[in-house]
Amino acid sequence: MSRIDESRPFVPVRFAVATVSDTRTLADDRSGDTLARHIGEAGHVLADRAIVADDLTAIRTLVTGWVARADVDVVLTTGGTGFTGRDVTPEALEPLFDKRMEGFSAVFHRLSYEVIGTSTIQSRATAGLIGTTFVFVLPGSPGACRDAWDGILMQQFDYRHRPCNFVEIMPRLGEHLQRGLPAGRAV
Repeated sequence: MSRIDESRPFVPVRFAVATVSDTRTLADDRSGDTLARHIGEAGHVLADRAIVADDLTAIRTLVTGWVARADVDVVLTTGGTGFTGRDVTPEALEPLFDKRMEGFSAVFHRLSYEVIGTSTIQSRATAGLIGTTFVFVLPGSPGACRDAWDGILMQQFDYRHRPCNFVEIMPRLGEHLQRGLPAGRAV
């Protein structure tokens, strides 16, 4: 069972949050607000935040810009994970993943099922690693963002979380890049 090891120090992680929407602004972005608030309350750093249109190229441009920054460890996107014609966030980002995180989607849907039942199948939440940056593609509702944070991300981005967490492996994320493997050919 997971636990917090109080003998370990808390290590802040730097997050960037993108809300994918054609209609939201920072003034009425409840999902982005939810993520930003949870990041801050947990003791992490909000390195950047933006609204980006439901456009494959615009989403990729924003996220790859953040991935290239040394002050961003994790990118969280919210929105564009459904099945309508404008929902393209997974299509924009999954091809960029050097490593896919299949377990995130599975655990997210298990948690979501407890809250919204079978409606969880309408989300294409996904996650992966681009270079050395974690990228999580979340649904656009504040509730889904809260569920993902409280049920998964808060623990995995707490260095004190046992038996393991993402923070402790962050220094080693670039090993496949150091061995000279081409992008997309993760081991």
